[in-house]
Amino acid sequence: LVMVFYGSNGKSNPVSMENKVEHQAKNEITYDIHLPSDLGMLYKVRLGLQSLENSISQLCLRHFKMQNTSTLDTFSLTINKTLPLSLNGDRWIEFPVEWPLKEALSVVTYHLTVFSRNILSERNLVHMTACIYGTHGDTGDRSLLWSLQNIQQGEDNESFLVIVDAVELGELDKVVLLISSKTDCKLDIRKLHLKEAVKEHPIYVFEVNEAFSVHANKPEIQREIPVSFVIRGDKKKNDIDNNLHKEGSQARNLTEYTIKVYTGDKRGAGTDANVHIILFGNEDKSEVFQLSQSLEHQDPFERGKVDTFKINTKKLGSLHSIEIGHDGKGFASGWFLEKVEITDASRNSVYCFNCNR
Repeated sequence: LVMVFYGSNGKSNPVSMENKVEHQAKNEITYDIHLPSDLGMLYKVRLGLQSLENSISQLCLRHFKMQNTSTLDTFSLTINKTLPLSLNGDRWIEFPVEWPLKEALSVVTYHLTVFSRNILSERNLVHMTACIYGTHGDTGDRSLLWSLQNIQQGEDNESFLVIVDAVELGELDKVVLLISSKTDCKLDIRKLHLKEAVKEHPIYVFEVNEAFSVHANKPEIQREIPVSFVIRGDKKKNDIDNNLHKEGSQARNLTEYTIKVYTGDKRGAGTDANVHIILFGNEDKSEVFQLSQSLEHQDPFERGKVDTFKINTKKLGSLHSIEIGHDGKGFASGWFLEKVEITDASRNSVYCFNCNR
């Protein structure tokens, strides 16, 4: 049994339910868990079974109660659900945390329609999950092939519906697909449509148009798909959205990175040499950028100063490293670099690379 907690400042890692408290009451188990102190105010909990391999056991959940042992804030909820929700079914349930005088989010049923060319014939060979992201967090990795509905098959295309229950996500942002297989195969995925079950609109469209070659001896494939455009009930709004989509299709493949360069506060730390940088992500790497136009200072890279630069490049995924250096020009060109902070506007992520040399 695993839980993930979402707060106003982020989410916890999966918390394993291992530390049972002694003297259990009948049909009741109490656990002590430790959460990061910087999560902020909790607003949602995801609870589920982490692994069901070689197991057909089920867990009947009746009631859930959580208490902060220092503040004595208490939250309780009647669940009355069984995990997994069906044989080989969804292993997760989500519920909002309700606080006095504060409006809680609601649980929403989402309809995810997958348009593909050959997934249905391969579905018993592959494992495929989707994590849906919105302004209120994410769904975690949910299996896509356990319970398919509204299956439609043509000669060269097919579609099927997947139902996901989650605490409302707000405006949808992206979907991350994870695909793996115990045998070699190829999956051809065209697009995804995502909407709330009780509403006709908006429909979020995620264009994929990719054939994934899956190999048994290779790690799973991960692909991040940003929302391509939104179909709304209002035709005028649709036209605006679609025009923006056409005009911005090229721009959508670019993202803005804000680069803050911290020069150390040591004697001789500054440099007049020409500084360059390359960014490396898990999807791609950038071209070489010359850092010459600081937003703060006409003469960048002076002792104890912070210089900010903005660059536009293709989406690189999650950044894992940078290359930064200079051409050695000028008298005493040596440079003491403290650190580099990079903000990815499209992912709302900040990366810090410490140098201190």
